[in-house]
Amino acid sequence: MQPQTSTPPASPTVEAIANAYLVAARGDAGLALRRIILDALTDLCEAERRTLRRDRLISHGYVRGGLDRGAAADDQSGLAPSAAFVSSTSGATCP
Repeated sequence: MQPQTSTPPASPTVEAIANAYLVAARGDAGLALRRIILDALTDLCEAERRTLRRDRLISHGYVRGGLDRGAAADDQSGLAPSAAFVSSTSGATCP
């Protein structure tokens, strides 16, 4: 199988965004690309931060809703299973 050599047609929106970044970078395509990537990563990190916050709020609501005391005694953290999972996975790499 050979690699794809043609570029798929871009939508007018994609072209407008690419052109805006290129104009802002004064024609420096490399700088425009780096800025696009930085903005995309920033947006991705913000979306991840919001998702983690939402998950924590859901988990805290679950804990406040009450636990079976026997189940709570088995769990060393005192948190519901979903809250324990969120707290153990919230080591996000985004600033």
